[in-house]
Amino acid sequence: MARDSSLAGKTVLVTGGASGLGAALCQVLSASGARVVVADLKLEKAAAVADSLRGDAQAEAIALDVGDPQAAEQAVNDIVGRFGRLDVLVNNAGTDVTLSMEELSVADWNRVINTNLNGPFLLAKYASEKMRRAGGGHIINIASTAAKRAWPNASAYHASKWGLLGLSHAMHAELRPHNIKVTAVIAGGMRTPFLLDRFPDIDVSTLQDPANVAKAVKSVLLLPEETVISEIMVLPMKESSWP
Repeated sequence: MARDSSLAGKTVLVTGGASGLGAALCQVLSASGARVVVADLKLEKAAAVADSLRGDAQAEAIALDVGDPQAAEQAVNDIVGRFGRLDVLVNNAGTDVTLSMEELSVADWNRVINTNLNGPFLLAKYASEKMRRAGGGHIINIASTAAKRAWPNASAYHASKWGLLGLSHAMHAELRPHNIKVTAVIAGGMRTPFLLDRFPDIDVSTLQDPANVAKAVKSVLLLPEETVISEIMVLPMKESSWP
């Protein structure tokens, strides 16, 4: 990937960074000069992504359960303690359990909500405190078209993503006076393990490369200081199920 310096000097935390869109975000932002912290439940896979980014860029890997309040706070404190700043938080970590409401256990419901909704709240809470003291920052919340429509056997996922979209707009309203930008990214179908592993029969030609969504995120981060995009939708051209 061609390198540039448009994000040089920025420290970026990407959750769920070990695969799929998370890994693509790490690659695109690192190639733009950012110092990237790859956070994931699976430290070994996060470390592999970080290793692939090293060279001209600085990258680190951390193990992180985003829904654990103590772990979320500690991660933010450690990043600021080590690098002196946290400029961008990308709340990308997500999970799903594809079952009907009848089959879905309470434990599975809680796990999806904890990862997809509680996690972004916790990390944004602690990151925004540091950003406020530093004079500003940017929080990116990766939502989904599942935050705009619904289909069967995804009640927890829809609840978490609709909630995340609302939370993101609430953050935008609350944090903008402190020079902290907040953007919700409504991402359409991508060629990632998250989708392909659950729906092996899906037509991959209707999906988009996750790198394209990562590039859209980069474009949002590069807007002038006086402008913020509070919500952006990034769809595959061939995703006929979306208007």
